[in-house]
Amino acid sequence: SVIGTRWVFRNKLDEQGKLVRNKARLITQGYNQQKGIDFTKTFAPVSKLEVIRIILAFTSHKNIKLYQMNVNNAFLNGIIE
Repeated sequence: SVIGTRWVFRNKLDEQGKLVRNKARLITQGYNQQKGIDFTKTFAPVSKLEVIRIILAFTSHKNIKLYQMNVNNAFLNGIIE
């Protein structure tokens, strides 16, 4: 079964309470997992270096903005209750 995701948004404020920047995280809804159904299967999507180079070359050639995001694996190998 597929585990759902949802976005969590947070505003970063300075000492005076003025907005400094917005932060966003994409989290998994691991609490929807059911014991015994795809409980031990894992998957790690990894891109080949050639694909990344092609995307960079294409976006550079077409003058397209490209954004990057990091994925935090803090709970990747945690125990599911």
